[in-house]
Amino acid sequence: MASTHRPGPPPQPAYHATPGSILNVDRPFYDSIAKASRTLIESFTLPIRSGRAWQAPAGHIVRISTPEGAQVGDLNLWNMHNPRERFWAARTRQLHASHVSTYDRLWSCLPYLRPMVTIVGDSLSDYGVDQYGGRCHDLLGTRCDPYVNTMLTGDSYDFHCHSNLTRAVLPYGLTEFDVHDVLNVFQVTGLNADGKYFMEASPAKRGDFIEFFTEQPVLMALSTCPGGDLSTWGWGEGGGGEEGEKRSMLDCCRPLKVEVFSLDDDSILGAWHEPTSPQYRGRHGMEVPLGEAPSR
Repeated sequence: MASTHRPGPPPQPAYHATPGSILNVDRPFYDSIAKASRTLIESFTLPIRSGRAWQAPAGHIVRISTPEGAQVGDLNLWNMHNPRERFWAARTRQLHASHVSTYDRLWSCLPYLRPMVTIVGDSLSDYGVDQYGGRCHDLLGTRCDPYVNTMLTGDSYDFHCHSNLTRAVLPYGLTEFDVHDVLNVFQVTGLNADGKYFMEASPAKRGDFIEFFTEQPVLMALSTCPGGDLSTWGWGEGGGGEEGEKRSMLDCCRPLKVEVFSLDDDSILGAWHEPTSPQYRGRHGMEVPLGEAPSR
């Protein structure tokens, strides 16, 4: 059957980072933040197949690194004071790209729609596009979860990323319903010729990192994926939850390290301020009653 595709130039991105746009970040400013003197205020290492949440004030730097080599991490974010404002993976994917790196931002959901963090450092930024079309730091996929695993394999396993993140946020008054689509750090993914999602082994080496500047006070949660570096991913259709496959994946699981830094000199922030939400004043086309009209 003949192709019905029309010849012509490729379509342009739906959203453009035009001069002065909030999508067009001040790169020298964020470069200066990345290079600025800083003080470590919190540090911990997540064991394999675990999750942990932590808070970071606005105007700080959060660094996630691979202290022992390649390992994928699933990251969630919320506003520290209002968990209804949380990371929106789909809109971030549209505003920036399917995979994010330095100068990209992670955006919050409606009705807030503002930057939560800006990426200021990425040791894997030169990964680019590999021979299969894969890219690093994935926004195409989401977290692994026990529901899909049980549906496809009949196996019940409690340490998927969804479960790890659920346990991580419980001390902060959140529940499973607050866990949402993630940024998969250090994960390489893409779409094949049939449009099907694929994953590759993480290219991270010992000491690789990604750094975020907090544009607002945030609660962050991270899972060390039970698939490890994804080089032996085994969950899926056809018995992917078998014990032997879990042990195989266990062999490629490694910890992740989290560090939170304050800037030694706040003056480097200059006129920076916490982003505001779009000032939409409409009511989605509805006339909202203000109460019963007085009798005359």
